[in-house]
Amino acid sequence: MKRTRTEKDSMGEIEVPFEALYGAQTQRAVNNFPVSGQPLPQRFIISLLHVKRAAAQANHDLKGLSAPMSGAIIKACDQLLDDPELMTHFPIDVFQTGSGTSTNMNANEVIARLASQLGGMTLQPNDHVNQSQSSNDVIPSCIHISASLALHHHLMPALLHLAKCIDGRADELAEVCKTGRTHLMDAMPITFGQVLSGWSTQIKANLVRLESQQSMLQQLALGGTAVGTGVNAPAGFASLTCRHMSDELQMAFIPTDNAYAAMATQDVAVALSGILRTCAVSLMKISNDLRWMNSGPLAGLGEIVLPELQPGSSIMPGKVNPVIPESTAMVAAQVMGNDATIGIAGQSGNFELNVMLPLIASRLLDSIELLGSSARLLADKAISGFTVNEPHIQEALFRNPILATALNPHIGYLKAAEVAKRAYKEGRPIVEVAEQMTDLPRNQLEELLNPMSLTRKPEKKD
Repeated sequence: MKRTRTEKDSMGEIEVPFEALYGAQTQRAVNNFPVSGQPLPQRFIISLLHVKRAAAQANHDLKGLSAPMSGAIIKACDQLLDDPELMTHFPIDVFQTGSGTSTNMNANEVIARLASQLGGMTLQPNDHVNQSQSSNDVIPSCIHISASLALHHHLMPALLHLAKCIDGRADELAEVCKTGRTHLMDAMPITFGQVLSGWSTQIKANLVRLESQQSMLQQLALGGTAVGTGVNAPAGFASLTCRHMSDELQMAFIPTDNAYAAMATQDVAVALSGILRTCAVSLMKISNDLRWMNSGPLAGLGEIVLPELQPGSSIMPGKVNPVIPESTAMVAAQVMGNDATIGIAGQSGNFELNVMLPLIASRLLDSIELLGSSARLLADKAISGFTVNEPHIQEALFRNPILATALNPHIGYLKAAEVAKRAYKEGRPIVEVAEQMTDLPRNQLEELLNPMSLTRKPEKKD
């Protein structure tokens, strides 16, 4: 049997693992919520420790904590932030009390115990570590902080990397023409550069959308305490805490103008999740385009060859699958599911508090983490390394009867349709059929039906 020690809280005594830094309230939550086995994400816990650290500094500034007490709390937070085994001290399941009180008290207990050991004094979880705070303003603040940092350090750099990778390939393949497709059917010619420019624009638009959310995420509920009125928090606490945290994290956090909205709702998180869903839609579209163009190689489109990363079948030798686009598509599906969850959770703002905060935190950070990782993989292991099967593309391109569209202004739509249908029926190049069926000379037809020229936009008149 594992060694235990006896801890006590307002509900009485309880046995806690002997080596655990947490106390009675954490153990009660561990016992009460054996649901998923998934604790809150490490990014969230790190943000929580930064809040506790900055709050200790602010409380010292406001003479609520002595210098030794504040210093011990700060030192404990620093040690935890540097601890590779950090998460072992934060075992509480995501599916816990909806306010996240269990996780807030988990942090208070861990920090108080460690600070007491480091400072040679007794510090209390509620009275000292949680001074001027409530779970109800701390947990919503940590959702904003962790999401803001994850965007800044993980997802946005990954999307920028993806956009640059796509732009590089677009420049490289600017003069490689292929058959365009609408409804999955042959359409007018388009260059690979033009196709990839569409992908790049999708990714850059998502970056703009994400950047627009940062200012909202950096507004925190701190100082609202229990119901938004700020009971037990001295004047200036929220501003000082945000200032200390901004200095530490190198990102400008400020108190919200209205703590009631920041605590009772999670509209900012819901809005951010909607943008993350849009990112997922963009990655899904790009992944599916890659899969289609790579399909075959003999019985599919066979326009490109993605990098060969692993065997594709346990029974069919030589088969190689588009594993990175498939992985990305699954991530996109998960993010879309997370968005549905966050939307439902966002509706649970009953009166003065949303009561699905841990779930929102978990799903929001999961989406950011997944999208950032997949964006880099898609760039580095799919887009940067695919090769173009130009002979196959050219063969299909010049036999494409849809090229007859270019003849509309010269022979009319109905006549062009006759040319296209005959070319398709007889399996002949469109230029040959058009030469037989129209009065247009061969050199003019070759100019009109040149696939590359059909990808150029008309020049604007002065």
